[in-house]
Amino acid sequence: MRIRLAVPDDAPAVVALRAVVYPYLVRGVASTRQMIAEPPPGEQWVPFVAEIDGRVIGWASAYRNITTSEPNFGEISLLHVHPDHRRRGAGDALLGAAREHLGLLGILRVRAWALADSLDFARKRGFEPTRQARYSALTLDPPPPGESAPDGVRLVALADLDDRRFYEAHVAASADEPGDVPADAISYETWRYEVWDHVALDKVASTAAVAGPDVVAFSLVKRDGDRMWSDMTATMPQHRGRGLARLAKLTALRRAAERGATVAYTSNAESNAPMLAINERLGYRPVGTQFSCLATLA
Repeated sequence: MRIRLAVPDDAPAVVALRAVVYPYLVRGVASTRQMIAEPPPGEQWVPFVAEIDGRVIGWASAYRNITTSEPNFGEISLLHVHPDHRRRGAGDALLGAAREHLGLLGILRVRAWALADSLDFARKRGFEPTRQARYSALTLDPPPPGESAPDGVRLVALADLDDRRFYEAHVAASADEPGDVPADAISYETWRYEVWDHVALDKVASTAAVAGPDVVAFSLVKRDGDRMWSDMTATMPQHRGRGLARLAKLTALRRAAERGATVAYTSNAESNAPMLAINERLGYRPVGTQFSCLATLA
């Protein structure tokens, strides 16, 4: 076994590995290749793979979180090893490479995500669980029924919105999103990379509820073939309680189904009762759980 930096040509193998460990995550080859080839600006993002006899059996990435005002906060993203190769040192080796990279960046606190059966591994290495996230799936055959918008509200495809206008709405909605650190420092450049210019973003299916000049709610769709991911659904604080998030998500799901999506996936913090209730009303069923874990680096 060896640990090395990932290269763009690893994308198919990384996606195949991810499909085994996280079958509910919608991360395609094109977006994974783009991420490796053109890392997010400013994050000092580095990807690692573990391989045996030329076969990728593990993955992890490490980077500085630049969307929060908390200084020196880092992330180890989706460290995972193929089930057939666990308990042989690959996870420790990947974690060691990721921690070394973050240490060189001066990171003091780091977040990683763990499956339930990996919590003992995380705790023994200094990570303590702080939050639980639920992953859910919805079959889109038949497509969800359409609903009319209330008076004064229009349902607009993301493709028909100005990017700066939507950036402001996205930042406002992110301000009170459940998390270990506040998402209060999202620059326009970072947002363009993570959201607007993402190769998987379906700007025709993604839907915003607009009242006058203002975006009041939205639901984003990322696609990989016939699978879709609800990247974020939110309502501006002053417009909550009117059912607009559900309406935007319902419309986005229907539009994605009309464009060939057959199954939708999403994730939510277990503490986000309003969004979980919306998903349950739409027919989503739980398919997985992960735990956010925090550690302090020496």
